[in-house]
Amino acid sequence: MHEIFVNYRTKGGKEVAYSCDRALSARFGPDSVFLARKSIEPGNNYIDVLVRAARRSHVLLALVDEEWIDAPDRNRPGKRALDNPQDWVRREIEEALASGVLIVPLFIGRRVEQLDPRRLPRSIAEIAECQYTRVDQHSLEADLTRLGDRLVRLVPALAALDRSGPSDDPVPAEPDLTVRNDHQSGGIGQVSGTVGTYVHDARGPLHTGGGPQVNGDGTNVISGDNHGGIRQGFGTRTPRGGEGK
Repeated sequence: MHEIFVNYRTKGGKEVAYSCDRALSARFGPDSVFLARKSIEPGNNYIDVLVRAARRSHVLLALVDEEWIDAPDRNRPGKRALDNPQDWVRREIEEALASGVLIVPLFIGRRVEQLDPRRLPRSIAEIAECQYTRVDQHSLEADLTRLGDRLVRLVPALAALDRSGPSDDPVPAEPDLTVRNDHQSGGIGQVSGTVGTYVHDARGPLHTGGGPQVNGDGTNVISGDNHGGIRQGFGTRTPRGGEGK
């Protein structure tokens, strides 16, 4: 079984997809990564192979570039590819979500913004709530090494296949990827500076530790290591963001 499924659109994602395959296959073994170009044998029913691989993987990497959300449908001029139920990028994500696979949106470059669920088909809208990570062409090798390190911590099957130790490079401060469970999202991660531990669930962010603390939907602000005053405000909730990149 392939532990990692690489989901990508040929235009905009192919080069990074191939780099993911090379780096992760070298680390976890060639059979651990599913990439359609190499993993579907001649004569096989590609539909059955794609659906089965997406369902059985442990992790699906959804490669997202700047044009991903508005990529045109080659067979329907003027329409988005994602709006076509037969679009394979969409179908693979749908199959993985339905099977409880860990979805990791992998943003390509610094200009890709947090996904807006209102702009996604309803069947895959929840990937906008999956913690993303980011790679850049200028630091791709190091970025993929760090991605592998994080996947090892999350997926025991990959830890058993790991051929290398964790990277010695410092890992940028960002919340760890979190596994969905019964459609619940959120997680706990370490944030740099004096913030401490960041806890996120459906009601809003909470952080503990040194420095100001922000709790709840409206906001409760406790400043100065719990020794300052308390300011409470109610109003529009701050939109959910991704990594502070």
